[in-house]
Amino acid sequence: MSEPITQRSVEEFLFGEADLLDDWRLDDWVKLFAKECRYLVPSTDVPADSAPEQTLFYVADDRHRLEQRVIRLMKKTAHAEYPRSRTLHMISNVRIRGQEDGETLATCNFATYRTNRSVTDTYIGQHRYRLTFEEGAIRIREKRSVLALDGLRPHGRISMIV
Repeated sequence: MSEPITQRSVEEFLFGEADLLDDWRLDDWVKLFAKECRYLVPSTDVPADSAPEQTLFYVADDRHRLEQRVIRLMKKTAHAEYPRSRTLHMISNVRIRGQEDGETLATCNFATYRTNRSVTDTYIGQHRYRLTFEEGAIRIREKRSVLALDGLRPHGRISMIV
């Protein structure tokens, strides 16, 4: 039997996720995801509910690809992230949007500030979560980070985790 996922538990979970990313504890961050999961960042020129099988996404990872991304980001050979970016993830307007197929649908607005090599980029948008209860804890079944930008700045990149 699992505990109900409440507004407060979702807020604490999302704030904890932001802390892990800012502390560059990516191995612990991956553990927040369910065994069967997806992490999606659609490109800025497609509808937010697009499917990665039908259009270009900046990121369309399942659990294995997400784990491999973290391994690559932690290596010194990850040129885009060595030295690693300094980030600050701001989360606001956390809302539970409903239940679907035994999962809790939640959203939050975000602003992620990334500084690397004397350049600071700001990414803003909305995270859309499908949360489940697995192995006694809240886990992310799907995270879709929808950027509220016209596009990435020239030579901009999403090498770090939004």
